[in-house]
Amino acid sequence: MFALVDCNNFYASCQRVFEPHLIGKPVVILSNNDGCVIARSNEAKAIGIPMGAPAFEFKKLFETHNVFVYSSNYALYGDMSSRVMNILTTFSPDIEVYSIDEAFLKFNGFDLFNLEDYGKTIQKTVTKNTGIPISVGFAPTKALAKVANKIAKKFPERTKSVYVIDTEEKRIKALKWTKIEEVWGIGRKHAKRLQAAQVFNAYQFTQLSDEWVRKQMAVVGLRLKHELEGKPTLDLETAKSKKMIATTRSFEKSLIKLETISERVSTFTASCSEKLRRQNSHCTMIMVFVQTNYFRKDQPQYSRSIVINTDFPTNSTIELNHYAQIGLKALFKEGYHYKKAGVIVMGLTPNDQTQLSLFNTSNPKHQPLMSVVDKLNKCYGKNKIKFGNQSLGRQWKMKQEKLSKSYTTRVDEVVVVCC
Repeated sequence: MFALVDCNNFYASCQRVFEPHLIGKPVVILSNNDGCVIARSNEAKAIGIPMGAPAFEFKKLFETHNVFVYSSNYALYGDMSSRVMNILTTFSPDIEVYSIDEAFLKFNGFDLFNLEDYGKTIQKTVTKNTGIPISVGFAPTKALAKVANKIAKKFPERTKSVYVIDTEEKRIKALKWTKIEEVWGIGRKHAKRLQAAQVFNAYQFTQLSDEWVRKQMAVVGLRLKHELEGKPTLDLETAKSKKMIATTRSFEKSLIKLETISERVSTFTASCSEKLRRQNSHCTMIMVFVQTNYFRKDQPQYSRSIVINTDFPTNSTIELNHYAQIGLKALFKEGYHYKKAGVIVMGLTPNDQTQLSLFNTSNPKHQPLMSVVDKLNKCYGKNKIKFGNQSLGRQWKMKQEKLSKSYTTRVDEVVVVCC
């Protein structure tokens, strides 16, 4: 059996752990630079605030309904996620951390256990030790565990936030309840194609022939169909090195000068390079992109990206920034107000498996230099050591006007209890 453990309204729940007056109140979390809504409490959803809502357009609605608005505090969310995942490992050694607020657990040898009671123990333990409410769904496959979790979350009073699909009757009933567009792994295009074929729920999807599904949705769709039929085809995945690494940011305000955007691209490249070295990888391609603010209809719009092949595998900040600047100069156009830029490194290979070049190679002096820079930044704080093309006089920060304290990651911001 598999279980999917999902933290309920995770970002909002993290805020409520340390600010209990938010319980029962509408809460929304904004994206980087306070751009749009990326998380909502159930109360905020009931008001009608959609996911991705631009903050400036819904400002009056926030004020009218006394919505509590917070900037993203990823340091807090990441630490609370680690606490939840560490607790889950005590219930099963087989775990796959699927996202910051979700994890799959596999239960081999639990045939004599009452999984519903075991799930309630998991739920109570996590909530008591972290303050984060969770839902638990058990089923014979990962796809069905997703469905079971959705039922547990949708009907918390009836299920006590735990639901087990352990019979054929329960499986069929759950699939008939699940809309086809809400099935894990079925995107918008596939949902429209299936609805056109008169398939409106997950059970109807399982009644299609294997040949039709394979032809229309390839082998991935066929695996999903078998999963929903109760035939395990997906196992837990082990942590793997990333296939690409990205650093993208919206600017605090629109930028129009090449020199200013160049500094931002240099900083993004330094971040990607450090992440490359952390996972012991090199890259062979780098993508740079820029875009204007598409919410500003009164301004001309421009968006473009470019991919540059490096002459050799490298993870040197100096060498990668050289290619990034070439790409930026090819993209940049005068007369636009740029709101976002990013750097993505691709073609990643492990350090011990890089393809050598006969004529061009990475400067061997850079490797020990990068190692020293990483150690100093880790010891004395992020970005203490910078490169010359980064801003030395200003510590760039995102627009986070409603940022809460980092209650668990900064000593000077921990909760103070007066007795």
